[in-house]
Amino acid sequence: MASHRPVLVNEALEGLGLSRDGWYVDGTYGRGGHTSGILAALGEHGRLLALDKDPEAVEHARANFGGDPRFSVRFGGFENFRTLVAPWLCEHQLAGALFALGISSAQLDDAKRGFSFSNDGPLDMRMNPGNGISARQWLRQVDEAELAHVLRRFGEEPQARRIARAIIETRASAPIDTTGQLAALVARAAGSGHRRIHPATRVFQAIRIHINRELKSLETVLEQCLRMLADGGRLCVISFHSLEDRIVKRFMARQAKGDPVYAGLPDIPPGAGPTMRLIGGLIRPRQSEVEANPRARSARLRVAERSGAVA
Repeated sequence: MASHRPVLVNEALEGLGLSRDGWYVDGTYGRGGHTSGILAALGEHGRLLALDKDPEAVEHARANFGGDPRFSVRFGGFENFRTLVAPWLCEHQLAGALFALGISSAQLDDAKRGFSFSNDGPLDMRMNPGNGISARQWLRQVDEAELAHVLRRFGEEPQARRIARAIIETRASAPIDTTGQLAALVARAAGSGHRRIHPATRVFQAIRIHINRELKSLETVLEQCLRMLADGGRLCVISFHSLEDRIVKRFMARQAKGDPVYAGLPDIPPGAGPTMRLIGGLIRPRQSEVEANPRARSARLRVAERSGAVA
């Protein structure tokens, strides 16, 4: 089992522009790789709030950082960002927030969580196992058209219809209960072809994103975080696939341009002008990091700074 290795740690910490006395949020604690780096840079009066919707991650945070008076942790997802962060901040300013999207190595390597086609286990895929329906339950009830749509929309799977049909036909005679069953089924349906990745990669990604409403939650947290950042506060987002990165890129670009209706006008209503400033361009891991941690290969970091009033 691979140990958890956070990606782009130094780049993310630099992107946050850490102040020793600043108040920061690690919106995706995982196993605390970024949290550890942030705390190391904070002084006595700095504070860090970690969030995670995975109960196991929250337990890990309390066990490993609970004794640090500068550290707090809350259980909850992106959709609850404001309600989790506002009471903690109270009258203080949010100096920065970091989000490392997707699943952690700890989740991926734990067969019982059902995220990986490499480790056979129950077909679950929920970030929070106590909430919502599992992938197994969803596959029992979804129709072929919706399944194909999910595989195409969230996995960018070119053989979405063919794979969806195979899943529906298979479940008619036997339930699909494990990750191994699903991976083998997808491999048979997709054929060998000339893929650079395992045939089940996009299918597992698509189902996971759908089950956890990941893209909708990402859009929500970006909006909520922007409204809570102090002027000059930094937003850092690490994504791992094009669907996530596209949302982050478009959000930051839109906020950096402001409302196009008022472009070039001398008098711009509050909140209609640019609300963010882009900090640098797309940041990818160095080759040395990819060699040490192959899972970092697809990571992408974008950074923006709050620079104006929000409507």
